[in-house]
Amino acid sequence: MDFLRRAQEFVREVIAEFRKVTWPSRQELINSTVVVIAVTVVVALFLGSVDIVLAKIVEAILR
Repeated sequence: MDFLRRAQEFVREVIAEFRKVTWPSRQELINSTVVVIAVTVVVALFLGSVDIVLAKIVEAILR
């Protein structure tokens, strides 16, 4: 029974913490999502181009 009491207390505390959270507005969420996607695309393009350049360099060295 101690487990059930602790589980109930845990759930109560989680609910209390969720009430303290400042949730973003829909527009803030959309803006953040766009920024994350844009940064992901830029980093992917950068890493892809670095990979291609390094592959060409290694290929030239191994010839």
